[in-house]
This record gives sequence, C-alpha cells and structure tokens, in this order.
Amino acid sequence: MNTYNPIMALMVFFGICLLAYLLFRPNNGWFWLIRKGSHSNDKIIVEDILKRLYHNENSGKYLNTNDIVRILKQNEKMVIESIDHMANQGLIRMEGDVVKLTKLGSDYALRIIRAHRLWERYLAEKTGFNKAEWHERAERKEHELSMDETNLLAYKLGNPQFDPHGDPIPTITGKMAKLRGVPVSELKVNTIGRIIHIKDKPDIIYKQILAENIHIGSIIRIVEKSKERIVFHSEGEAFKLAPIMAGNITVSVLEKNLAFEDNVSRLNILKENESAKIIGISKEIRGESRRRLLDLGFVKGAEVRIDLLNPLGEPKAYLIKGTSIALRNNQASKILIKK
Repeated sequence: MNTYNPIMALMVFFGICLLAYLLFRPNNGWFWLIRKGSHSNDKIIVEDILKRLYHNENSGKYLNTNDIVRILKQNEKMVIESIDHMANQGLIRMEGDVVKLTKLGSDYALRIIRAHRLWERYLAEKTGFNKAEWHERAERKEHELSMDETNLLAYKLGNPQFDPHGDPIPTITGKMAKLRGVPVSELKVNTIGRIIHIKDKPDIIYKQILAENIHIGSIIRIVEKSKERIVFHSEGEAFKLAPIMAGNITVSVLEKNLAFEDNVSRLNILKENESAKIIGISKEIRGESRRRLLDLGFVKGAEVRIDLLNPLGEPKAYLIKGTSIALRNNQASKILIKK
C-alpha cells in the first residue's frame, strides 16, 4: 500500500517551480535565451547577406543565391529562409536567381558597415588589441550595436571619416568620403606616393601585408616593376611584393618634384653605436599607445641610440633623454628617425 509523503511532495513541487523559474524567468530564462539566440543568429545572417551584397554591388558585381550560400558558409536552409524573409521585408529583390539590394536594404547595409568601421577605429585608438584582430572583433560587434550606440560611439571618436585601414566610414545619412588614390600595382617606376588604404579582404593577402610591416601614412617610391614583383622603398627599407598584394595597397600620388628622403628610416633599423633624431611617429600608432610613446620622450627632435641589445633579438633598450626604454621591434618600427 502506497503512503503519501507530504515532505517528498513538497520537494517535488518546489523542484518543478524552480525548473519553471529557470526556464521562463523574464529576459534571462533558458527559454528566452534560446529563443533570443535563435533570433540573434537570424539577424546576423540577414545583416551579413546585406553587407556582402552591398560590397559586391559597389564593385559592379552581383550575387545569386548559390553565391550567398557559398560565401556565408552557413546552413543552406537557414540562408534560403533568410533570403525569402528579406525579400518579404523589402530589403532585396530577385531578378531570376540574382539577388539585388533595394534602397531600404542598401541603407540597412550602410548602418552595419558604419558600426563595423567605427568599432575598428575604436579598437585602434582605445585598446591594445593587435591590428590583425580588429576586423574579426568588429565583425562580431557590428551586430550588437544599436543605431543610437553607433552614433554615440562616432561622437566619442570625433566623427572620424576613415577607419584604421583607410576605408571611409558612412555618416548617419549614409554618405561616405571619396577614396582618391591609385593601387601600388598601377604605379610607374620613380612614382612617389603616400599609403592611404590597405584592403582587409581577402584575409590571406591582408595578413601577408601585415607581416611585411607596411603602414598607412608611409611615403613610398617605386624602384622596380615587373610581372613577377613590385619593389618600393619606404622608411629605410625595401619592400618586394607580388602584384596581387600590391594591388590591395592604395596610395595618394605626390608631386614629382617632392624630395624623397632616403635617409629617413625606422627606429628598429638603428644599429649599435649609431645615433639618430626622432622625426615623428607613424599614424599606425594611435590613442593611448601614441600618448605613451610621447610621454616616454619619443618626440620630434629628440636624440636616440641603442642602450642595450637583447641576445634574443627583442626587445631592445633605447636611450632617450637619459632614460633607457625597452621596445619591441614592432613598436620601434612605428617611430621614424634620421640618422
């Protein structure tokens, strides 16, 4: 014969209540979090499609449904459903199997691009993250920022026109500054120019350019050009690039009679027993990192020499204004000197 146990029944009741609370509590319940996550993933797919359509259409290219599925590398069914949803919302229109943005979709895409490029600018100026991480981190953050948060971020950054790679940042109304320049791959020998833009896509080429330690704002002079390679001098170094890499770097061509200073170089090239004067800090160094170098004495006109070499190569200690400062080669390469 079964006996009723009120204590056990009470424990079961409280267990059910606790489970219900964990599942359905407002905002943070498991049910709502799972539902929110599902909706969030749908939003990310839609916004990624809009952004890729915008970039391709801006280059005179158009994507079909298969292209979008292949590029996004997401579940095919989810991508197709997102495309149907976007068409119903008036964000895109279909011409056969070709997907094209409407005005509404283009405006939405520009809001995502604005959030992405502003966040990259924030990462460059306000954090210590390596520039190889900026794009990936901004890819995630662009989906989280509301329009108000994006506008507040722009205000705090001083409403910049360009991101750290030189890409124009859309304004609130969707307008963008014109990028006026020429790819390095199209320059003639002896042309002098200033680097104003480095494409961050495709990723494999961008990482190769980063590995070469090529900086925005650097003045270059083309010294050799062939089908196999392009060679330019900049800041005391010779850079040898394949044409496909050179095509991802844009320069503003400078006057022919501009004096190209071959004796300007980077601090990391300085050798033991040599001395030099600081002539500036590369635009690659921004925000807190720039202020720190200035506070340490790396200001224009200051004399500098190597104080101590590291058997492992880096960091090196530099003597400046009577103080020994240790810098890694990557940091020292952003400081320009004249021997």
